[in-house]
Amino acid sequence: MKNPHILISLIFPTLFFFSCFVSLVLSFSPSYTDLQNQCLDDQRSTLLQLHRDLYYAPNFTFSTEVELWDLNTNCCSWKGITCDALGHVIGIDLSYKNLSGSFHSIFNLHHLQRLNLAGNNFNSTLFQYEFDKLPYLTHLNLSNSCFHGQIPVGISYLTRLVSLDLSNQDSCYLQNYQILDPNFWYDDFPYNRHQPLKLENPNFKSFILNLRPLTELYLDSVNISTQSTKWCEATSIALHNLHVLSLSNCGLTGPFCSSLSRLPFLSKLFLGGNSISYLPPNFLEISSRLVSLSLVNCNLSGHFPIEVFLLPKIQSIDISENDNLGGQLPEFPLNNALRILTMSYTNFSGKLPESIGNLKFLSNLNLNGCNFCGQIPSSIANLTNLVELDLFNNNFSGSIPAFHRSGVPNLAYLNLGGNYLSGSIYSSLFTLPSLQTLHLSGNQLFGEIDEFLNASSSLIEALDLGYNSFSSVKLDMFSKLKNLRFLGLSNTSLSIESNITSLAFPRLEWLDLNSCNLTEFPEFIKTQDKLVFLGLSNNQIHGFVPNWLWKTTLFWLDLSFNAIDFSKEFPFGDANSSFPMLRFLFLQFCNLSMFPEFLSQTSLEYLVLSNNKISGAVPNWVWKKSLRYLDLSNNSLSSLDQFSLNQSLTSSQGSLSRPICNLSQLVTFNASFNKLSGPIPSCLGNIRFLDTLDLQKNNFNGSIPDFAKATQLYWLQLNDNKLEGKLPRSLANCTMLQVLNLGNNTLHDTFPLWLGKLPALMILVLRANRLYGPIKHVKNCFQDLDALDIAFNNFSGQLPIEFFQAPQLRSLKIGGNKLEGKLPRSLAYCKKLEVLDVGKNMIQDTFPFWLEKLPSLKVLVLRANRFYGPAKTSEDENAFPELHILDLASNNFSGELSIGFFRSLKAMKTMTDGKKAKPDYIGDKYYQDSLTIVNKGFEIFYKKILTIFVCLDLSNNSFHGRIPEEIQNLKSLKALNFSYNSFLGPIPSALGNLTELESLDLSQNNLSGKIPPQLASLTFLEVLNLSYNQLEGSIPQSYQFGTFPNDSYKGNPRLCGPPLTKKCNEVGLGMQPPKEDEDSLVDGISIWKIVLIGYGCGLVIGLSIGYTVLNEMGNKWMDRFTWNRNKTWRRSSR
Repeated sequence: MKNPHILISLIFPTLFFFSCFVSLVLSFSPSYTDLQNQCLDDQRSTLLQLHRDLYYAPNFTFSTEVELWDLNTNCCSWKGITCDALGHVIGIDLSYKNLSGSFHSIFNLHHLQRLNLAGNNFNSTLFQYEFDKLPYLTHLNLSNSCFHGQIPVGISYLTRLVSLDLSNQDSCYLQNYQILDPNFWYDDFPYNRHQPLKLENPNFKSFILNLRPLTELYLDSVNISTQSTKWCEATSIALHNLHVLSLSNCGLTGPFCSSLSRLPFLSKLFLGGNSISYLPPNFLEISSRLVSLSLVNCNLSGHFPIEVFLLPKIQSIDISENDNLGGQLPEFPLNNALRILTMSYTNFSGKLPESIGNLKFLSNLNLNGCNFCGQIPSSIANLTNLVELDLFNNNFSGSIPAFHRSGVPNLAYLNLGGNYLSGSIYSSLFTLPSLQTLHLSGNQLFGEIDEFLNASSSLIEALDLGYNSFSSVKLDMFSKLKNLRFLGLSNTSLSIESNITSLAFPRLEWLDLNSCNLTEFPEFIKTQDKLVFLGLSNNQIHGFVPNWLWKTTLFWLDLSFNAIDFSKEFPFGDANSSFPMLRFLFLQFCNLSMFPEFLSQTSLEYLVLSNNKISGAVPNWVWKKSLRYLDLSNNSLSSLDQFSLNQSLTSSQGSLSRPICNLSQLVTFNASFNKLSGPIPSCLGNIRFLDTLDLQKNNFNGSIPDFAKATQLYWLQLNDNKLEGKLPRSLANCTMLQVLNLGNNTLHDTFPLWLGKLPALMILVLRANRLYGPIKHVKNCFQDLDALDIAFNNFSGQLPIEFFQAPQLRSLKIGGNKLEGKLPRSLAYCKKLEVLDVGKNMIQDTFPFWLEKLPSLKVLVLRANRFYGPAKTSEDENAFPELHILDLASNNFSGELSIGFFRSLKAMKTMTDGKKAKPDYIGDKYYQDSLTIVNKGFEIFYKKILTIFVCLDLSNNSFHGRIPEEIQNLKSLKALNFSYNSFLGPIPSALGNLTELESLDLSQNNLSGKIPPQLASLTFLEVLNLSYNQLEGSIPQSYQFGTFPNDSYKGNPRLCGPPLTKKCNEVGLGMQPPKEDEDSLVDGISIWKIVLIGYGCGLVIGLSIGYTVLNEMGNKWMDRFTWNRNKTWRRSSR
């Protein structure tokens, strides 16, 4: 171009005139915006049909017509409706409108790209809808809308889906149940509503196969358990573009696979509520790109990788409710991205690093229920974004950090309770600018609480200072906290001023004054007309409960451990009055002698009247249909029914008209330790919510009810009654059953092998009944059993070689039967076994040294069987590492006791700490072991076994030889019984080193020599029996020996001195005692001298007065025969 300037001069004017022309045209044309939003007729008619098909339903039982839109306007302008430029509906958002009905018409909107119906109440299946008619759909959200059943295959054909959310249908159902029934408990939530939606056909793998564009997948609480172990690999292969994966509470098992690392864009991973169990080796690689991670309640164990906390992108970590997951927190660098860190109820330990102050973005820190210790870092008081801090129930010590207004301006929730914090509380803590909840209970804080400054600006609503060591707390100071609604001051030295009622005290909803040494009901409660929760237990209040205490708002009231009574006048002055809100009432240990009559006007759900002095029959008005928890234990009740004069117990027993049968909502019923008689009401077995029934220690008779309908039952204790007949086979339907105790009745049945298939059964007690027959085919049964007690029945026959291989078995008691054969070697596989009692059977075997490898075995009882041979063990120092009760009495064991035998009793060598504030017993919260042991000369039944009790009983066998000096190493022994054997030689002086010994029985042996004076140092020794041996010399004189009677020494004619009447100078005791190694020889010579002299004298005298001597010898022979026979009889009877 030769002249470009001419061309430019022509182009610019042309463009200018063109733009002016376009503007002029557009000014006379319809708006472009109006064109793109103009709704097409077919789209409008479809939306109108949708409007007719939907209705407003805030719950499942109420509905009205819905008015979503102004139907006289353009449908593209309706709220929640989005159209494209051509008037096609491409988006519908009707979320959280409480809608129900049908939405079939939506599937005629073929251009639809986004559909959001979350947060509604459809309560229907999805199978009826044709999702495959929406080929352009990219976003589908049907969460929290009460859908159930199979997820339709049509959703898997939506190949353009980017986001799919079908989660949390269970939350919708739970919310509706709570609306319909204000008294609804989560325990009543139907099991099939925990995971309402499911993926079975198609299964999970098939369902996601075509959804490759997905970036967000939310299937929380969808049941995909049919592919519980294959979900991970299927996800990694099919969903390469995934950013968010949320599969909480889906029934997944096994670890999430290492192949998740193939998802390069994964930033949010939520897998809580699944039994993941452990983390893959490349977990750190998987986590490296994550922003949010949730592994709540995944049954994780082991050590959590510390590096995860330091990942540069991670902002939220929630690994709470994994009890066996341990670890420590790292040193945090500056500018760490963490905002939310939740680790509650894990096994994390160690100290909190001071560098936690570097988490400048941290808003939530929850370490509730961990094992952290040391001081709380002072830097934590400078986290300016912190909103919630929960360090409850750890082991923190030291003082409370100096929280101040500028350091934590956003802190709204602070919980430091349940630790070991000490020092005083600064009053400035109560005036932090955003603080609403402050929990400091259960620490060691002391001193006085300063008067609150600037309290008028405080936002505190909940305050708990209970269970500390404050010198005094004045109640009136809390009147300055105007927003206060919850106040806990339990176990404080509370001072209530007389003018408190005249103060403008905050209207409280929750007041806890338990254990405050109150002697009367605080009168300031008169003006508290909004109280919902009131705790006054464990004070020294006595007398009648005043009527002004009863508030129409009360929901929870605890007056336990006070000597109170109730007026026969109704609190509101009207017999027809009621307590509209009262649901929880605790009156245990109140010295009550009758049921308070005001209970007839309540609708209680939770009533505790245990440990009172109530006698007679239970009034009929107690049995309210609303009751869910009822505890009447430890009273003197005689009947569950109050009959009129024309009624009889017999006529009503089989009738469903019994008042107790009104309890259709009952979950827990405890009437144990009373004097109740007659048959157990059969209707108790028909209560479908019943999970706990405890009627032990009564006089019930008849048969056990049928529990076919009580499928939620997990705790059943009917022991110590007079029940008879067979075990009800309906118990096999109680698949939740964990504890079954039917001991000490007169049941007559065979071994209940059919109970062995119950998946949750942990405790089975059938002791002291009349069960009979062989025990067979138990190898693969009772796999999760913790304790089995079938002692003292009539079981007989050979014990199977493969008797039990239950890996969880902790206690096995089969004593007191007629079982024969060898001890099953399969018991060696029960690695958790702590108690094994096979006593009083007819088992014929050698000493079970093969049990020595059981790492937890504490009690081994072989008493009164036919065991034989030496009691030998291996030379392994780790043999029987925990054994501290060994009872081999009344068998046919023989031979000498080896040094190795005593070396193997390792647990008996360790001194135990008997000064603990709370004693420890063998067992757990479900079952504590009992045991019958001969101790201190008596057969004693121990209802509980102290872990510090150590006993060795080898009595009534054929052991011989000397008692080894190595016995002195068993320093924790409290009871030692070697009686009725053939031990000889001197009593080892080393027994004086057993300073814990309380009972020592060496009677009926051949022991000789003097009683070692070292035994006088056994200051705890209560019982000593050395009778019927060949001991000689003076009895040691000490305070302890002065307490033992003559019978402790009888049958030893050469003993002398107190308490015996024989004086020592009468038997020529001026001689020097032989040396220790000469004792046996001297004893032998002395015995033979006496024998020879006796025979010589007998011969001479026999020649002169033969008849007399022969008669006398005959009498002596008869005495000796009788003594030996008695000894044999004692052995066989033990």
